[in-house]
Parts: sequence; structure tokens; C-alpha cells
Amino acid sequence: MPRLFTGLEISSQAGLMLSLLRGGLRGARWIDPENYHITLRFIGDVDDPTADEIADALARIRRDAVEIRIDGLGSFGNGKPHAVWARVEPNRALMELQGEQERILQRLRLPAERRKYIPHVTLARCRSATNQDVARWLSDHGGFQAPAFTAARFVLFSSRASVGGGPYLVEEAYPLSARGSVGGGFNADAFADHDFG
Repeated sequence: MPRLFTGLEISSQAGLMLSLLRGGLRGARWIDPENYHITLRFIGDVDDPTADEIADALARIRRDAVEIRIDGLGSFGNGKPHAVWARVEPNRALMELQGEQERILQRLRLPAERRKYIPHVTLARCRSATNQDVARWLSDHGGFQAPAFTAARFVLFSSRASVGGGPYLVEEAYPLSARGSVGGGFNADAFADHDFG
């Protein structure tokens, strides 16, 4: 039973720059740089037939390539931080791609995502870091920016339960158009047989 999510890969240059931020935060479990990504939609554990349906439905998406700008750092966690991340600037192409995936997955009877979508790259999970530890780390690394890059595809990833986040495996990759959006309707009748994995 695969655990699935969709996402965008980041450029090698951005990955290298993000990897230089590792360290200096007590109680952090740092994500391996080869596992950096921008999650579009966490799907979760599904059976193989559902995974096939998801893979086929995502193949119907026709969207523009997405310009990615990583600018700034932040943390998640109310009261106790549980992750630090690099902020991805929202833009229309990114938000429309994420929104279309959300609609497709709901049409496949998967539960709606209740949390507001905040595009980001997770850098570390916080085990025992305090709010003060995280605030200090964020202050020490303030003003982080990486050069913009274009995401020319989105990916259906699978993951296995692990301590450090990853490894994430590319199950399917879907091109994004460099010529401009050509729509992106979802047609359940257009499913073809798909060998997942």
C-alpha cells in the first residue's frame, strides 16, 4: 500500500543553497538534500487500484510550467515548533496547479485537504527544539533567497515510513507546458489501464 503525494522537484542550485542551511538548530532532524521538494498535495496511504486511478487522473492535467522563487524561512507549529522550512512565493500557476489536483482527488472520493496550502520546502523536523531555538535559527539565517527556476514537470511521489523524511520515489512524472496552459479538465471516462509502480 503506497503512501503518495504530489510535488515539484527543486533545482540543483536551490538544493545546494538550502543544504548550506543545515545545522545550528538543536533537536532538529535535517532532511537529506536529495529529498527536498515542494509538496502540492499529500494523498496518504492508498491501495494499488486507487493509486492507479490517481496516476491516470493526474495525467489529464494540462498546465503551464511553474516559476519557483524560494524567498525566506519559517516554521510550523503552534506553541511547539515541529518543522522549519523555506518559503516558496505563491503565484498563479502554482496555486492553480495545486487547486486542480485538489479537485481531481476529491472527485476520486479522497478526503479534502482542510489545511490552507502554504508552498514550502521542508528543511528539518524539530524533535526537541524550543520556540527560542527556532527563532534564533531563523534570525541567524534571515534574508535567505535562492535563484528562481522553472519547474517543467510535477511528480507523483511515494514514500516509506522513515525517521528522516524520505527516501521519496518518483512513481510518475507529468510534463508542464512551456507554451502556455491548454486547460485541464478532468474526465473520469478517459481513464486508461495504468500499471502503477
